[in-house]
Amino acid sequence: MGSVGAMDVGMTMPVMEPGLDADVLEAWARAIDEGPYSALSFGERMVFDNPESLTLLGAVAAWTSRVRVITTVVIPQLHDPVHLAKALATGDLLTRGRLTVGVGVGGREEDYRAVGADFSSQTRAEIARRVARMREIWAGDPVWVETAAPRRVGPPPVQPGGPPVVVGAVGPKSIRSAAQWADGLAGITMDLDLDGVARTFEQVRTAWAEADRPAPHLATSFWFALDDGDGSAREQVNRHLRHYFTWLPADLVEAMIPDLGFAGTPAELRATLERFADLGADEVHLIPTGDDVEQVRQVAAILG
Repeated sequence: MGSVGAMDVGMTMPVMEPGLDADVLEAWARAIDEGPYSALSFGERMVFDNPESLTLLGAVAAWTSRVRVITTVVIPQLHDPVHLAKALATGDLLTRGRLTVGVGVGGREEDYRAVGADFSSQTRAEIARRVARMREIWAGDPVWVETAAPRRVGPPPVQPGGPPVVVGAVGPKSIRSAAQWADGLAGITMDLDLDGVARTFEQVRTAWAEADRPAPHLATSFWFALDDGDGSAREQVNRHLRHYFTWLPADLVEAMIPDLGFAGTPAELRATLERFADLGADEVHLIPTGDDVEQVRQVAAILG
């Protein structure tokens, strides 16, 4: 497995790129699985052209056999919790126990409105309640219906008690809340502020210790593009982020994007990953900013 020191490196599917088709998605999944990566991940949006996450989970399960599959992240408030628990248990079954569930409250009101979800449910308490309900389903607790005796909702997940649940928590209050129920952090480091990452990791370690929980899995992610020093990587990152940040005003996006993500040479990416490893990250997930599968092989060469 590819790593930098003791830190694992995963690769995100290019699900936020325009014009995807099944061939591109399958090529990426198979290349990640065949490479040195620890995990394959993908996230959720509703008002966008990305593939629906739970459907993609089934396909990725069939296209891979080795890597862990991680949702970074699904938003429980956009789903019925019983149906989501059943879908994720099915994903754990199809991946033969390779699923990790990343969850978050989401930051886009349009996604909530598109599915008729109440945006006021975007709270720490509500996500905790829904994760607890999913874990009840995974544990085999019965559901009650008016016309029949209580029945369980299967299939049972392969991993006892259900897949690990990690959280895209942001800020001290969210971290303290998540320490009560999550198994670790599924973060994103938009501007590669390593000092900020170090503070977040320390807050997470402290919160989990104070909650008397096992040591948390510390993972983060960042956008990336590679070049040979000619500046094309920054152009690729910026193009991707203009396409991605559809819910923000265009002038704000233009002000933000020069400072976001990684754009540089393979050697510079290796050095950046080493800095994350020095902070004690357990895992970093790289987020591609283009759909050329050659990027998977380029990073694999960097990992050695």
